[in-house]
Amino acid sequence: MKNIERQRILGIDPGTNVLGYAIIEIRNKKILVVDIGVVNMSHLASHQLKLKRIFERLQEIITLYKPTEMAIEAPFFGKNVQSMLKLGRAQGVAIAAAITKGIEMTEYSPKKIKLSVTGNGNASKEQVAAMLGNITTNVSLENEKLDATDALATAVCHYYQSTSVLGGKKRHNSWADYLKDNPGRVQK
Repeated sequence: MKNIERQRILGIDPGTNVLGYAIIEIRNKKILVVDIGVVNMSHLASHQLKLKRIFERLQEIITLYKPTEMAIEAPFFGKNVQSMLKLGRAQGVAIAAAITKGIEMTEYSPKKIKLSVTGNGNASKEQVAAMLGNITTNVSLENEKLDATDALATAVCHYYQSTSVLGGKKRHNSWADYLKDNPGRVQK
């Protein structure tokens, strides 16, 4: 986690027809929802147009809200290879949108996200949304699509993982940053 005055996290639930996004801001260890919604692409004719829409819309969201980090849900393994391929492309385009804006990115499995938010890695989407309603008190999530609440869960998971004593290791944006933090790793 960066040591900054204002921390904003963009959470993404990738999809090729509907992509969920949520922006949270952490203030005094409270999670505030800044924006939550979906990018609907079901009306677009081709997969390429959908990918373009994902990239452009996420660039707009990043420019508008200036998140410091992005968390994205990893694709789950399904039986339909074509669906997996399309979902992977959507995820890749979302990651590229963040990287080109200089945003640090972390990926989480659906099970890890559910476990982090509800304590149960097998929780339903509805259970996750209900728990998020208790965690984030500044907005009502009643009418939000599950794609949007999944994105919110991804952002909340990232916050929990990065602030936990047991959370992940520090992430680096470049080899130079890594070497600066780990001078003993340089061999001469």
